[in-house]
Amino acid sequence: MAEWVVDVFLGIVEGITEFLPISSTGHLLMVGHLLEKGDILQDPKSTLYNVVIQSGTVLAVIAVFAERLKELFQRRHEREAQAYVGKLLLAFGITGIGGLALKASGFNLPEEAAPVVITFLIGGLLILLVELWLRGKPLGSDVTWTMAVAFAVGQLLAAVFPGLSRSGATILMGMALGLNRERATEFSFLLGIPTLVAAGGLELFSTLQDSSGRAIEWDSLIIGFVVSGITAFIAVKWLLHYVRSHTFEVFGWYRFAVGIPMAWILL
Repeated sequence: MAEWVVDVFLGIVEGITEFLPISSTGHLLMVGHLLEKGDILQDPKSTLYNVVIQSGTVLAVIAVFAERLKELFQRRHEREAQAYVGKLLLAFGITGIGGLALKASGFNLPEEAAPVVITFLIGGLLILLVELWLRGKPLGSDVTWTMAVAFAVGQLLAAVFPGLSRSGATILMGMALGLNRERATEFSFLLGIPTLVAAGGLELFSTLQDSSGRAIEWDSLIIGFVVSGITAFIAVKWLLHYVRSHTFEVFGWYRFAVGIPMAWILL
């Protein structure tokens, strides 16, 4: 199979799964195996490639939330808008400090598929349990400072346990603390803008500084970046419409429907 076809396919998978609570890492792992790309967690190209195409999905969020971002900017002198942006910055700051601490401690992603597959299934169970626990309970629309910290914790958990899903972990954190699905989804997606850009920029900088590393395949990065951005735009628009009248239970069941065959194939 031509390399550019693989890049397009991986970009589509990343774009669809990055913001849906179904784990982009788990899907890329399975697709990489099926395409005979080897273990995506051990592929020397994978870390930079995956992080950069994740950054491509940021374009989708910016486009979808253009009006919301414009509103926050226009109301930047109002206390409510300042507080909302402050909570985003707090969550991003905690995530950044935690991420740098993990990097300084020598933390590395698991080198086998097993932890990712297990976490993929656990994520499905958590979605179902949280939705069951919240059934019939009123949920609010105000993001509190405590919730902002919880969103940061969710992002760090997703970094430590690939397969959990960044969007899934953060949205569930917000909902568990009483935030409704629409507002939890919005805050999670907006928080993803600086988080994914910073992660992609840091990984790219580290790779450029590493003179002993292999040459960067810029064509693959660009194709994956663009394709993931286009598909993520469609996925984000769809999810925002979906959560207005549905729970996340379908994603929990989806994780089991995909995770069990994934375990059979990869383990």
